[in-house]
Amino acid sequence: MTELRKRGGGGADPDSADNISDKEADGDDRLGLAGDAEGECDGDSKADTPDYPLSTADTDNTPECLNKALEGLPPRWKNYWIRGVLSLAMISGFFLIIYMGPIALILVVMSVQIKCFQEIITIGYRVYHSYDLPWFRTLSWYFLICVNYFFYGETVADYFGALVQREEPLQFLARYHRFISFALYLAGFCMFVLSLVKKHYRLQFYMFAWTHVTLLIVVTQSHLVIQNLFEGMIWFIVPISIVICNDIMAYLFGFFFGRTPLIKPCVCVSHAPQLSPKKTWEGFIGGFFATVVFGFILAYLLSQFQCFVCPVGFNSESNSFTVECEPSDIFVMQEYTLPTVLQNTLTWKTVNLYPFAIHSIFLSSFGSLIGPFGGFFASGFKRAFKIKDFANTIPGHGGIMDRFDCQYLMATFTHVYIASFVRGPNPSKVLQQLLLLQPEQQLGIFHTLQSHLRDKGILPPAAVQAE
Repeated sequence: MTELRKRGGGGADPDSADNISDKEADGDDRLGLAGDAEGECDGDSKADTPDYPLSTADTDNTPECLNKALEGLPPRWKNYWIRGVLSLAMISGFFLIIYMGPIALILVVMSVQIKCFQEIITIGYRVYHSYDLPWFRTLSWYFLICVNYFFYGETVADYFGALVQREEPLQFLARYHRFISFALYLAGFCMFVLSLVKKHYRLQFYMFAWTHVTLLIVVTQSHLVIQNLFEGMIWFIVPISIVICNDIMAYLFGFFFGRTPLIKPCVCVSHAPQLSPKKTWEGFIGGFFATVVFGFILAYLLSQFQCFVCPVGFNSESNSFTVECEPSDIFVMQEYTLPTVLQNTLTWKTVNLYPFAIHSIFLSSFGSLIGPFGGFFASGFKRAFKIKDFANTIPGHGGIMDRFDCQYLMATFTHVYIASFVRGPNPSKVLQQLLLLQPEQQLGIFHTLQSHLRDKGILPPAAVQAE
């Protein structure tokens, strides 16, 4: 810690806030929480960052066969080929997982979530572990389990009502799900309070906040990814593919044409590190146009297949996921009249499109213009701790979190977009709620609905006469 945080003088109260031990003060330094020196802007100072890297992400774990094949190439081109080969491998794996169906996709989302959580928590743990304080890592993983129990329990209650009704233990868990979730969290909260160690209270609360912010960033948004999946696999595939396309095309445009830095370093601090120094305006703009075109074409193609557009449901008879339905209006071809300017240019008056292809333009625009800010946020986080990547899981790419920093932001936008502009009442959810009611309550709703349909003239006359 810098001397700006002064310790109390000779007659000061030893327990006062100003009389902080050297050990705790050093801990504040390592967490990058030292006071800002006057006159600095947002750039990192030496007192703001750890004195040593907190990650071994710079270790080269490229497969030996790939290193030998690329031997002799300049570093820039070697990195280009490594990233390219591994990107193709990951895209191929993504296609395979899609082919395996919704269960495989859900398991992959859960695995990615756990790995991202582990990468972020590990950075905090390396600082925390140096004080040999109890329970931080244990509590972090305990809170991860609690939050996942809450979110996945809500999902089971929403989408698997028939299964819940069939199994008595599940009925109990579904009925008291939120109380059980709160009790589990409360147990972890009490464990944290009991683990507090004198003279390290501040550090432990830093780590408590670290864990909860990580849960908010990773687990909550992973849950939204799965919610999007249940709306139809197309709402999962298209947003993820948009971010992947934007990442690749921005990299290619920047690699071949990039000249102008996208984010310039702070002018008032000459040594301030630059966020995403390799990002360029050429890559940003080229990636935007390429992604909009790609998203439109992909949306048009996938809208033709029922297995992609139908909401993912659960068949209680076969105990399996189903993707069969009558496609909603946004996945039915419709005729649109072109604006007069385009009619004169293209000599077309109308065009046939799937409405979802139009929605894809908005998704692509967000993924290209706002999505990268998730990457900038992650870049700033890494700069704060003097690390290049969150981990070294994927050669040439870094950790899993390095690949999914923009995906989580995109998933949140997709979920909000569906709720605001696309989703209507869900009959299957309404039916599942009705099945949870008592028989007399169900009968009352039946008679109310029957009267309503009769008043609107929707109920067939034969049904009225039979009554």
